[in-house]
Amino acid sequence: MRHRSLLILTTTVTVGALTLSACGSRDDKSGGGGSGDKTTVVIGLDAPLTGDLSALGQGIKNSSELAVKIANKNNEVDGVTFKIQALDDQGQAGTGQQNATKFVGNDEVIGAVGPLNSHVGQSMQKVFGNANMVQVSPANTAPELTQGPDWQKGEKKRLFDTYYRTCATDAVQGPYAAQYLYEKRKFKKAYIIDDKKTYGAGLAGTFTDEFKKLGGKIVGTDHINPDDRDFSAVATKVAKSKADFVYYGGEYPAGAPLSAQISKAGSKALVVGGDALYSEEYTKLGKKNVEGDLATSVGAPLESLDTAKTFMENYKKAGYKLPYEAYGGYAYDSTRAVILAVKAVVEKNDGKLPDNMDDARKQVTEAMQDVTFDGVTGQVGFDEYGDTTNKQLSVYEVKNGKHEPVQTGTFKES
Repeated sequence: MRHRSLLILTTTVTVGALTLSACGSRDDKSGGGGSGDKTTVVIGLDAPLTGDLSALGQGIKNSSELAVKIANKNNEVDGVTFKIQALDDQGQAGTGQQNATKFVGNDEVIGAVGPLNSHVGQSMQKVFGNANMVQVSPANTAPELTQGPDWQKGEKKRLFDTYYRTCATDAVQGPYAAQYLYEKRKFKKAYIIDDKKTYGAGLAGTFTDEFKKLGGKIVGTDHINPDDRDFSAVATKVAKSKADFVYYGGEYPAGAPLSAQISKAGSKALVVGGDALYSEEYTKLGKKNVEGDLATSVGAPLESLDTAKTFMENYKKAGYKLPYEAYGGYAYDSTRAVILAVKAVVEKNDGKLPDNMDDARKQVTEAMQDVTFDGVTGQVGFDEYGDTTNKQLSVYEVKNGKHEPVQTGTFKES
């Protein structure tokens, strides 16, 4: 990658209402630093900003932008102004990989936050890894992204030192749901359905293993196409199976109509899923048909955390039209983690980033391993695999059209 001077004014990128100056520009009016000048550092943001999952993606984008606004307001890193460059992956792995390549090819981007989907994150890892650019996901939960393909065999191997995440993984989310359903709700018969994606299939797998270990019975299994909306054939099978519940490994655009059609087929089975069902869109799509359905999600409810109160107040004051959704707090913390890693590098280098962006990216990635702080979602920090050290999870039940928390805790090895 070519060298670039921190004194050169280059391009300007407009994203939404934000104007993104290129990293390395000088803003003589912004103050800060010994000379009154500031270096602009860009953080890439990748999420599904359009399409079926855009509600979650927009919540990630807004929260990441808020983290940058607050950091700049507080002069978090002396002499540095942060900007967000947001790209839309539409929930597609190929598009996500292209976006990663764009970020890497832009000498002004120091690191990236995102994506939402695990299969998209998987497609981006190598691109960032080859460039020594840090990537922090607020939402990828597939264990193999940090612990390798053989993690279930106990052969954990970190494939990319550049990859981190602030959310707990499906290695604990699936089993946590299984324990709740078997021990608390006394459900014994499960019908398992997944959408064949990295996230959905993996989550359904970890749930199934733990449910069977506890003594539960699997009365049926199926796969669906997440782009379909007619699930009547599968719904009929579920009704005939007499299952206590359906565990669905997938996302809300298909999960909500699946639940509704299971009810219409005459089954009283609840639909239970992971964090990709924990969305206002799930209840909007399913309406009364999804009452009583359950979803797990990473962390504790933000409303219950003192560390989240300021975030929620600032988000409301910022006037965003869409809610921060399930991953807003994690996106804020992911962005702040990048900011604090930059801060560590600046302080180590006598108040500035290295002039060579290759060196700057490498040092920021290395600094990320030691980043710890009290975040919106609780204590933020990373283990030797790049996974969050915060392993809390919650169960939510749809009551009167809203997801209400019914349990928060940690997975306990059975």
